[in-house]
Amino acid sequence: MKTFTAIVKRDLQLAMRQGMDSIMIVAFFVLAVMLFPIGVGPEANILARIAAGVIWVAALLSSMLSLERLFQIDYEDGSLELLALQPTALEVTVMAKITAHWLTTGLPLLIATPLLAVFMNLPSEGFWALVLTLAIGTPTLSLIGAIGAALILGSRRGGVLLSLLVLPLYIPVLIFGVSAIDGAISGFPINAHLLIMSGIFLTALPLCLWAGTGAIRQAIET
Repeated sequence: MKTFTAIVKRDLQLAMRQGMDSIMIVAFFVLAVMLFPIGVGPEANILARIAAGVIWVAALLSSMLSLERLFQIDYEDGSLELLALQPTALEVTVMAKITAHWLTTGLPLLIATPLLAVFMNLPSEGFWALVLTLAIGTPTLSLIGAIGAALILGSRRGGVLLSLLVLPLYIPVLIFGVSAIDGAISGFPINAHLLIMSGIFLTALPLCLWAGTGAIRQAIET
């Protein structure tokens, strides 16, 4: 537990020193959402109908911006190899770095979401559904993204490859997240959607740690 906390603190301190990265992610999220009213028009009914999908897609793309650097910097300077050689299981290191990634990426997006929901004229019935689905979905996106970030270690043009690896796996989270919000707006119960999203998260937690750790070990050995 001490090792986990130490790695999280270390990554958060590095993120604070490079504060522009988190600011740019939130700025991209905000700008991506604000472009849609310009493109489709300011009609309130149209914005309300597309608000859930627009916010979710923007959050999904924003969370990908920092995935490439999740392990890459430590891999290049040799820190990742040292972390792999310590007595603590490598899975703990991977989980700590994923946690730090969510705290510097997913959490700021979650905080910015309410203002964008108002801007996009999202009906009040879907507000809490939006917050809940993002609260469950963004950690899942970080877990899934960790697999892609580990697989591209040492490869050229990793950003393009990362997108191809991760985006198809993001689709189920996106579908159920948007469906839950639409269901809440229409007055239907959304417990089933939230349970499915929670199930995806609980399934991704061990599988992504296992796959990401294996990919990192292979990258270090080669």
